[in-house]
Amino acid sequence: MDFLERLRPCVVAREACGGAHHIGRHCLQHGHEPRLMSPLYVRPYVKVHKNDDRDAEAIAEAATRPTMSFVAIKSEEQLDLQALHRARERAGDREDAPDQSGPGLSDGARIRVGAGRHVFQKELMSFAAEGSPDLSHRILLMLSDMAMELATINGRVDAIHAEIKALARMDTDMQRLMEIPGVGPTIASALVAAVGTGSSFAKGRDLAAWLGLVPRQITTGSKAKLVGISKHGNRYLRKLFIHGARTVLHLVRDRTSPITRWVDSLKERAHVNVAAVAMANKMAGFPGQC
Repeated sequence: MDFLERLRPCVVAREACGGAHHIGRHCLQHGHEPRLMSPLYVRPYVKVHKNDDRDAEAIAEAATRPTMSFVAIKSEEQLDLQALHRARERAGDREDAPDQSGPGLSDGARIRVGAGRHVFQKELMSFAAEGSPDLSHRILLMLSDMAMELATINGRVDAIHAEIKALARMDTDMQRLMEIPGVGPTIASALVAAVGTGSSFAKGRDLAAWLGLVPRQITTGSKAKLVGISKHGNRYLRKLFIHGARTVLHLVRDRTSPITRWVDSLKERAHVNVAAVAMANKMAGFPGQC
């Protein structure tokens, strides 16, 4: 930091990592031009074997390329919001753990438990509160511990969702995003945390490509073949967009809007999962058509 403060204004290039945004903001305060790049884009410029000198040379070379894509500097508010979503994802993973191990215990005890998270949790609470003559004391204690663990996790998830909704109500960018069908406070806040105003993307299709929602293209001999989606970019955000697209496919009651008519016609000629990904692509790349 002291070195950057003494250095006269110049281009400061580095690979995007955990502390890169903090250093990028520090560079802006002292008149520098920070350029953050994905390590994936820097790697091709490393000659032969990797070491610190060649890394620095590769970063300097990559930063001067006219077609290089740079990572936008995130504000402290964006990083805080991103941390909130990571806490939400961790809590969701912990919430799934008892749901996956519980049916195995119930099968071993020769009792039937309904499928689905909410059904399983409801029956688990019932077993823990009322007991069952078909279950041993040890199994009942384990199910009771699972019920308490799930109650704690559910409370944490509900608190995070409430905080996200409160933040979305106060942010005008998130409010505009929530006008898109299938986009709620969770998707809107995660998108703002990841891309800010979206100024680093030239057009909507670039955002859809960054999310990995576009088909991979294999071209040889002037013949192009499209295969599955690339799955590049932000996996968490891509998952949220696909879940949001499923709500448009199945839960939106008004099927007379242009976007719902389009996706309904797509479902008639393609698998429902393909239609969900195509709808997510349209939500991310062409919000004006939604």
